[in-house]
Amino acid sequence: MILDTTCQLAYHTTEEVPTIFMLRPRSGWAQWIMREEFLLYPRVPVIEFTDGYGNLCQRIVMPVGDFQITVHCRAEVADQVDEDQTARLALVQHLPTEVLQFLLPSRYCQSDELISLAASIAGSVPPTYQQVALIRDWVHQQVRNEQGTSNSFTTALETLNTRRGVCRDFAHLGIALCRAINVPARMVVGFLHELYPMDLHAWFEAFIGGRWFTFDATYDRPRGNRLVVAYGRDAADVALATMFGNFTMQSMQVTVTPA
Repeated sequence: MILDTTCQLAYHTTEEVPTIFMLRPRSGWAQWIMREEFLLYPRVPVIEFTDGYGNLCQRIVMPVGDFQITVHCRAEVADQVDEDQTARLALVQHLPTEVLQFLLPSRYCQSDELISLAASIAGSVPPTYQQVALIRDWVHQQVRNEQGTSNSFTTALETLNTRRGVCRDFAHLGIALCRAINVPARMVVGFLHELYPMDLHAWFEAFIGGRWFTFDATYDRPRGNRLVVAYGRDAADVALATMFGNFTMQSMQVTVTPA
């Protein structure tokens, strides 16, 4: 499918605010960026760089007053996510060095405290893709999707205790459980066609059989037509805006439509 996506953010500041945005998707696995537009009002200088996870970041200083940023993108994306029930989990000693960081506990994913639970969920099947699929299914069944039940400080352990959350909480718990059984897992944020209510979406990927596979515990089945914007260890690495000063977000609008 070809998708047209838009993310529009409006802010008000009382001082200059240095900001790092992470709003530009890039071509890669299962997606091709066909057209893109990055608009700032008022116009200010932009310095773009690539972070340690390969994400495109835009560094600016928001001026005093009202500020608006709009990103339009047309992209060709996969209609389905890949599945391979027979793909085998790799032993840690055989993992590529660059994925080892996705085995470690992180700010929102306390995998070292979930080892017993993860083993009880996934241990009934061979060490393959199926173990991560069981984790995805368990999180989907055990956690209720409720807006307003978590915040930017909510961790995987807190989600496990409350059994409520939104997409980022589902992703954090899935990531933590995967890492607890020595499966590298990373956070993904981006756009998803027919998401309701429409917003940016979060899910996770697990490294199986020498490559990354998509898992989304918010839903009971794999869904395609998603456009990746950023990867990281958890939500701390994939914030769409990181600001260093006083500001008020006035509005945020996200749209995803077939071209």
